[in-house]
Amino acid sequence: MTTMTEASVREFKMPDVGEGLTEAEILKWYVQPGDTVTDGQVVCEVETAKAAVELPIPYDGVVRDLHFPEGSTVDVGTPIIAVDVSGGAVAPAPAEAAAPAAAPAEEKKPEGSGRQPVLVGYGVAASSTKRRPRKGPEVLVSEASTAIQKELNGHGPVAEAPPAGTGGTARPLAKPPVRKLAKDLGVDLTTVVPSGPDGIITREDVHAAVAPPEAAPAPVAAPAVSAPPAPVPAYDTARETRIPVKGVRRATAAAMVGSAFTAPHVTEFVTIDVTRTMKLVEEIKRAPEEFGLQGLRVNPLLLIAKALLVAIKRNPDINASWDEANQEIVLKHYVNLGIAAATPRGLIVPNVKDAHAKTLPQLAEALGELVSTAREGKTSPAAMQGGTVTITNVGVFGVDTGTPILNPGESAILAIGAIKLQPWVHKGKVKPRQVTTLALSFDHRLVDGELGSKVLADVAAILEQPKRLITWA
Repeated sequence: MTTMTEASVREFKMPDVGEGLTEAEILKWYVQPGDTVTDGQVVCEVETAKAAVELPIPYDGVVRDLHFPEGSTVDVGTPIIAVDVSGGAVAPAPAEAAAPAAAPAEEKKPEGSGRQPVLVGYGVAASSTKRRPRKGPEVLVSEASTAIQKELNGHGPVAEAPPAGTGGTARPLAKPPVRKLAKDLGVDLTTVVPSGPDGIITREDVHAAVAPPEAAPAPVAAPAVSAPPAPVPAYDTARETRIPVKGVRRATAAAMVGSAFTAPHVTEFVTIDVTRTMKLVEEIKRAPEEFGLQGLRVNPLLLIAKALLVAIKRNPDINASWDEANQEIVLKHYVNLGIAAATPRGLIVPNVKDAHAKTLPQLAEALGELVSTAREGKTSPAAMQGGTVTITNVGVFGVDTGTPILNPGESAILAIGAIKLQPWVHKGKVKPRQVTTLALSFDHRLVDGELGSKVLADVAAILEQPKRLITWA
């Protein structure tokens, strides 16, 4: 066993690396017990519900213990690694020396070094869990019952039920409709056995009091005609694989369920001829310097993104969000354009900040960086926050179109279908043309059919005559 004192050990806690996230999964450890670490050295990689990030250690010392193996999901604020700093890099705090065993679990202030073991720009999320105080024994059941009954009846004081064993004949507790029912059926409420909360007589109790005695056994036959219980799912474990749902996949699932059942979705479609758009893409690739796009990646997504930004500029009301708490529509005077990206860790939607203010070359550069960073799994949490409108390109998978689900907090999402050579009427003749289908989903609480149709029609018109985009560069 080691002879180092517990007071010389610093516990590095899982920080909140995603602005409010509650947990993260440890993907990989870069150090092992016995390794020497320095302040700022990356010790592990973790994945939150938004991205994978590397965690630097804020101490100089020797790794004493890794509290969790790779693949573990750890709550924010939980110690994940212990570092011995007895070499003098950090002096132990007096409180730790007095109670070494409890220090890691009970510390609530920065340690003796004055540093908080978190990523730059983030803080350890303090626990917000609160327990509802229990009612004290001084609240009497009879008092609570009387208050409840007064509220139910809505008028005047109600006689309390007599205490057990007093032999009193207080007025039975029942709502006015139940009393009327008892009067109509000729039932004396003092003879009815109550089944409701706090001794209240219900309609069922009154009906039971007038039912003939021989009718009572009838419910016994109910199991014979009741529906059979739902079968328990059978699993063939030898031929099935179970994959835990966590990280990006779990966050995406929760977000999509919340969006689908919160915002009323409407999806509109338009099929268009994008032959000129495809020709312009090839023209730019042959002479990128003429468009200021030398060294940048040029593809149809770039022109479609620019077309959507132009449509938003012409129809700014679609760039908004719904504030449920304040019952307000929040108009955004900026566009953070999200691009859905499929990665090995699942679907993520980073966004180009202030895309509305970028020229075509600037937009091409931003899109290139966004896509490459996403594919490398290095997208930061900040890059996936604050989106206003999103584009999803399902056409890369050969899909004609779809009905995309809104990202929470956004008003619209544009799906791009596969671009295919199809027969098309062009200048009065049927010719082979490059055709695609666009689908625009929007939140019908703040975007009506007219506005949604205008935006989709604008995008379609621009892509049919794409050189208009250059004038908006």
